[in-house]
Amino acid sequence: MARLKRLIRSFYRLLLPVVVLFVVGLMTASVWFVHESSNPPRTAYLVTPEKYGLLSTRGAKVTDESWDNRDGTRARGWLLRGAPGKPAIVLLHRYGADRSHVLDLGVKINEVTDFTILMPDMRGHGENPPVKMTSFGGSESEDVLSSLDFLRSLKTEEREILVGKSIGVYGVEMGALAAVSAAAKDENVRALALDSTPLNSDDVLASVVVRRFPFAGSVTSQIARFGTYPYYTYHGGYNHEPLCGVATNVKNRRVMLLAGVDAPRFQDSTLKLQNCFPSQEGIETNTNLAPSGYSLTNASLEQSEGYDQRVIDFFKRTLNE
Repeated sequence: MARLKRLIRSFYRLLLPVVVLFVVGLMTASVWFVHESSNPPRTAYLVTPEKYGLLSTRGAKVTDESWDNRDGTRARGWLLRGAPGKPAIVLLHRYGADRSHVLDLGVKINEVTDFTILMPDMRGHGENPPVKMTSFGGSESEDVLSSLDFLRSLKTEEREILVGKSIGVYGVEMGALAAVSAAAKDENVRALALDSTPLNSDDVLASVVVRRFPFAGSVTSQIARFGTYPYYTYHGGYNHEPLCGVATNVKNRRVMLLAGVDAPRFQDSTLKLQNCFPSQEGIETNTNLAPSGYSLTNASLEQSEGYDQRVIDFFKRTLNE
C-alpha cells in the first residue's frame, strides 16, 4: 500500500507541471486571441467626402467632426446637415469596416429626406482612430449615446437647434448591437434599421476569431471568449449581456430587421431578436437578402441601389410619422 501511495504521489508530481503549463498556455492563448481581435485591421477609406463631393453636390457638404465620448475619449465622424427641425440618423458600420462604408447610404438618405446624417468611426476603426481598440459593442453602445448628445448640440447659423426630437439609427453587426443598446437608454431613438444582428458581444468576437483564425475556429472562438474576462477587466467596456434581454427595454419603436445569405451566422440571431421586443407591432423582418448590408461593398450597383432604397423608405416613412 505504501508503495502504491508513493507511486501515485510521483505520478501527480510528474503530471502537475504539465497541467499548470497547459492551463497557463490556454489562458495566454485566450488573451492573445482577444488582444489581436480587439485591434481591427485598418485600411484606407473606400471613399472620402472630398472625392465623393466631385460626383455629388450634396456629398460635398459633408464635414469632418469630432466630439467627446461620455468616458472622456474622443470620437469622430462625418456629418451631413439637413433641414432645421428635421430628424437625424446615425449610421453605424460593422466590425472591420469604417465610416466610408456608409457614406454613400448617408448621402442618399439626406438627398431624399433632408434629415441630418452622422456617420461615426466606431472604436478602433478607420484611419488612425483616436481610440485604438474595440470592445465589440460594449463601450460602442455608450459612444452612440454620446453621438446623440453631439447631434442635439448642433445649431443652425441662426443659432437655432438643428436636429428635431426624433432620431433613427442604422447598424450592421456590431453597429446593430450598439444601436439596440443605445435605443434601450434613449427613448428619442424612434426607428431602428438593424442588419445582421449578433446575439451579444461574444457572438461578434466569435465571428471575428473564426475569420481571422480559421483553424479549429469553433474551439478558438470559445477560448477567446474566456479571454475577455481578464482582458477587459483591465481595459473595461466589454458587455456579455444577451441582446435579447436589452431589446425588452426597447418599447414603442419602429424596427426593421435585415439579414442575408452572405452572413448566415447572423440570419438566425436576427430572426430570433424579433421576438425579444415587447411588442411585435411596427417590426418588419427580411432575413433572406442577397446580399445584406454585411457585404454590400461587394454587391452589384443594382443590388446596392435596391438595398439602400429599402433603408431610405423605412426611415422616410417612420421618422416622418
